[in-house]
Amino acid sequence: MTEQVPLVVVDAANVVGSVPDGWWRDRLGAARRLRDALVQDAAGGLAAGGGVPEWAESGPLEVVLVVEGKARALTGVPGVEVVGTPGSGDDEIVRVVADALRETPGRHCAVVTADRELRTRITTLGATPVGPRAVHRS
Repeated sequence: MTEQVPLVVVDAANVVGSVPDGWWRDRLGAARRLRDALVQDAAGGLAAGGGVPEWAESGPLEVVLVVEGKARALTGVPGVEVVGTPGSGDDEIVRVVADALRETPGRHCAVVTADRELRTRITTLGATPVGPRAVHRS
C-alpha cells in the first residue's frame, strides 16, 4: 500500500491578513500571490519550525487553499487546489479536513491558520494547526 500524501489546508483570509502589506486594497491579488507562493510548499514542504510537524517539512504535499469573499474568483494551479466558499471559510476548512480524514483515517493533515477557534475545531478532528509563518511568501 502506498502512503497517502499529507494534506495541508490553508486559511487564505487568515494567512493573507497576517501580513500588513496592503492586501485589503486588492483581496483577489493578495490571494493570488499566496496561491502562487504555495506551489513551492506543495513541492518542497512548509517552513521548518514554529510547530510545523516533521512530516510537513518536505514535499510533496497536497495543498488546498480555502478562499472567501472577493477572492472566490481565484482558480487553482498545478500543486494548489483552490476551494471558494460563499459562506464561512472556517466552516469550509473544517469540512475539507473532516472529509479527508474520514476518507483516509490516520492521514497526516495540517491547517495553516492563527485563528484560535478554528485551531480548536480542526484539532478535535485530528489535524495539526500551524501558524501563517509556515508558508513561504514570495
